[in-house]
Amino acid sequence: QQQQQQQQQLRLPGTNLSLTSGGGGGGGGGGGPVASLPPLAPLPTELREVLRQRLEVLEGQLLRKVSELEEEKSQLLNETAGHRQRTESMLSSLLERITELERTNNAFKSPEDFKVSLSVRTNYLFGRIKKSLPEMYAFTVCMWLKSSASPGIGTPFSYGVPGQANEIVLIEWGNNPIELLVNDKVAQLPLSVSDGRWHHICITWTTRDGFWEAYQDGERLGTGDNLAPWHPIKPGGVIILGQEQDIVGGRFDATQAFVGEMSQFNMWDRVLRPGDIIGMANCSAYMPGNVIPWVDTNVEVMGGATKAPLEICEERAFDS
Repeated sequence: QQQQQQQQQLRLPGTNLSLTSGGGGGGGGGGGPVASLPPLAPLPTELREVLRQRLEVLEGQLLRKVSELEEEKSQLLNETAGHRQRTESMLSSLLERITELERTNNAFKSPEDFKVSLSVRTNYLFGRIKKSLPEMYAFTVCMWLKSSASPGIGTPFSYGVPGQANEIVLIEWGNNPIELLVNDKVAQLPLSVSDGRWHHICITWTTRDGFWEAYQDGERLGTGDNLAPWHPIKPGGVIILGQEQDIVGGRFDATQAFVGEMSQFNMWDRVLRPGDIIGMANCSAYMPGNVIPWVDTNVEVMGGATKAPLEICEERAFDS
């Protein structure tokens, strides 16, 4: 008796799976039960909306966090750059100070123990004082000089201001005696320093009656008056060592150049007492100028002029 193939579908409890069984069947079928999965049902609208909103919230949180991290990164970079700049600036200042101290301490025993040498009569060797003068109604200028140049030692120093290149000048030019110029007015000084030995020179001046004094090696050799009386020394000019200025800071004439060595150029805005001048001249005291002190860092040399260590009193004792 032939039996027709019958199919029976059974649902598994607790699942959406069903088992289909059938008899007999063709060639490769095997007759065992086969499981089939139904298609997924679409998500409910409410659930999709909840998920979308949740994703938007998470996206917003992520964007805010990325923005905060970027801002922190930018702040860190700015702080790092600022810190690096401050550190580099501090290091640069320290290195400059160390270099200054090394130059001063290694070259000279103390900042004032050096001399400037102007060995050739040219219009380009000179020294320059980095500080300028205030307005003054009196002054004293002192220095050590050593020269045997002829004719005349030239110009140990000149101070020029806008409109008056000869505001203060000390010069021995040609066969003339040493002269002091104040506001281009001239006084001849009874000084003699061209013997090739160190000499201490001090000159005082006051606007009151234009009174002046000239000291050599501590001794007052001459006085006078009516040298630019009632004229205040103008501020803001340039002090040049070794050259006479025709314009402020320049236009030098080789025939007026100082040839020799100089040291301890100091300037005060008052008339020093004779005892102070004697003390400096005999090496028993040293007084730096209150407006222009002779300090290594305050003096620059140009055009081949040089600085060298100096022991004036020992050299002077040897010369004598």
